[in-house]
Amino acid sequence: MRAALLPVARAASLGLSFWLLLSWLDRGAVAKELKFVTLVFRHGDRSPIETFPNDPIKESSWPQGFGQLTQLGMEQHYELGQYIRKRYRKFLNESYKPEQVYIQSTDIDRTLMSAMTTLAGLFPPEGVSIWNPSLPWQPIPVHTLSLSEDRDFIETLPTFTGCHTQDLFGMWTKVYDPLFCESIHNFTLPSWATEDTMIKLKELSELSILSIYGIHKQKEKSRLQGGVLVREILKHMKSAAQPSNHRKLVMYSAHDTTVSGLQMALEVYNGILPPYASCHIMELYLEKGGYFVEMYYRNETQHEPYPLTLPGCTPSCPLTEFAKLVAPVIPQDWSTECMTTSNDQVLRVVLAVAFCLVSGVLVVLLFTLLRHGPCWHRDPYRNI
Repeated sequence: MRAALLPVARAASLGLSFWLLLSWLDRGAVAKELKFVTLVFRHGDRSPIETFPNDPIKESSWPQGFGQLTQLGMEQHYELGQYIRKRYRKFLNESYKPEQVYIQSTDIDRTLMSAMTTLAGLFPPEGVSIWNPSLPWQPIPVHTLSLSEDRDFIETLPTFTGCHTQDLFGMWTKVYDPLFCESIHNFTLPSWATEDTMIKLKELSELSILSIYGIHKQKEKSRLQGGVLVREILKHMKSAAQPSNHRKLVMYSAHDTTVSGLQMALEVYNGILPPYASCHIMELYLEKGGYFVEMYYRNETQHEPYPLTLPGCTPSCPLTEFAKLVAPVIPQDWSTECMTTSNDQVLRVVLAVAFCLVSGVLVVLLFTLLRHGPCWHRDPYRNI
């Protein structure tokens, strides 16, 4: 009889252990609570902003004209919206709540449309939100504010393109960018636009981004560019840590230079142009009475976002420590700081560095820095 009771006792013991395990897991889940999310994403696939004079593909070849979000771009952002819904299904309400969600975009058609399409995937109308049974969409407000190769390669480009510029950023917008857009949409590229040429142009375009943010006085330039956005995000996080806060999600629809500028300021930039619909994710958690920041980068749809770690901190970085580490890149008075860099100062830097460099491409890069300076790319987004 006693032997018969052993399996029962063992089963009861296992049941108690299982219950204790579930309780422990439940406490662990409750211990880490998501409190706030910031998303900064690039617009989706678009038509070229402009092109070189000899390009046989003219603006009339693009249904909406130059610089507009394409249907492929719409698909990319609808998918992004669906992913955000999936990732935060336990955090966000099923229906849109204006007190919980805020969306801001640059005042450019493609970023505004990207934001709207993302919201269509994130908040499809359900229940009382359905206002037209035949239209699975609801209007949601989007807020905005008025807006490495040698020199021989560079010098041969005007012959093929008819575009006489040796400005790296101009070369990107007028040569590489239109060719890239045309290749995505299966246009026939000029015979000189070989795979090797496109690789060289891509490397130059990435160098143009570094000319804006990197190489010389990276911290100083990060303050004047990505630091402004860091300040805004940090302000929202600190507000989210207050008991009276109701906002859960802030989204910024912007450009590749916005994403790369933010990542450069945070020292997590991988040196590659952010692809269409790429998204930098920042999450604020409450755990054991303290607030922690986690960052992720979604730059492809076939892979979960890659975790990012702020240098000097842990992957789950205490908010107080995060604020201390990013303080050097946050400008206190952007206008005043931007004015402190005179043309003479930039010229002295350019001449000093140019003396030490032998690469023709880098010399061109230095002239780009002289021409534009660290404050150049702060206001307009029209070329990105």
